[in-house]
Amino acid sequence: MLNKSGHAARRGLMLVISSPSGAGKTSLSRRLVADHAELELSVSCTTRAPRPGEQDGREYHFISHADFEKKVAEGAFLEWADVHDNRYGTLRAPVMAALSEGRDVLFDIDWQGCRQIDAQAKADVVKVFILPPSLPDLRRRLHSRAQDSDAVIERRLERAKGEIGHFDEYDYVIVNDDFDGAYAQLVHIYRGEQQKLSRRFGLEAFVAGLMAEEA
Repeated sequence: MLNKSGHAARRGLMLVISSPSGAGKTSLSRRLVADHAELELSVSCTTRAPRPGEQDGREYHFISHADFEKKVAEGAFLEWADVHDNRYGTLRAPVMAALSEGRDVLFDIDWQGCRQIDAQAKADVVKVFILPPSLPDLRRRLHSRAQDSDAVIERRLERAKGEIGHFDEYDYVIVNDDFDGAYAQLVHIYRGEQQKLSRRFGLEAFVAGLMAEEA
C-alpha cells in the first residue's frame, strides 16, 4: 500500500516530550510541529475556564467538571490528571484516529502523563526526556523568563529534581545545552522512529510487488 506521495504507508506515532520547567521542551516541541506538516500537537481537555485570547479546540477543549468525570468513567482518556483544582486529559479517540491515518501526535506532558499513555499504547509511543545542562543553568533560564517570583522559581527547581529522577523511563534523553543541537537530535529521533519497521504497514505489499517485478 502506498500513500499519496508514493511511499509505503505507515502508522502514525505518539511523540511524548517531557522535561522539568525551563529545560526547553515547549520551544523544541513548537519548532518540531512547525517544521513537520504530518505532526500535530495534542489538544487536551480541561475543566478550567478559558484565559483571554484562548479558543476552544485550539489551546484546549474546555469542558465542565461533570463532562470530564463522565469521560473518566467511560475510559475516554489516554491520560488525565488533577492540577491546581482543575482537571486535564487527552482524549483517546482523536489520537488513535490520527495514528490510523498516518499522522503523528506530539504530547508536551510530564512523566506522570507519559507513564499513563505508555501503559495504554506502548507500541505507538516514543518517549523523549529533555535535560538542562545543569541546575544553575536551569535557574538562569527560569529567571530570564521574568514570569515568576524567586519563591516560585525555588519551588520549580526543587520539583525539577524529582522530575529529572524519572529520566530512565524514557526511550531517549537529550541534554539541551545548545538549542539548535538539541533540536537536531530531536529531529533525528523523530524521523528515525517514523521509519521503524513495525509502523510501516504498507511495506509488505510494496516488497511483494518488487519481488514480482522483472529486473
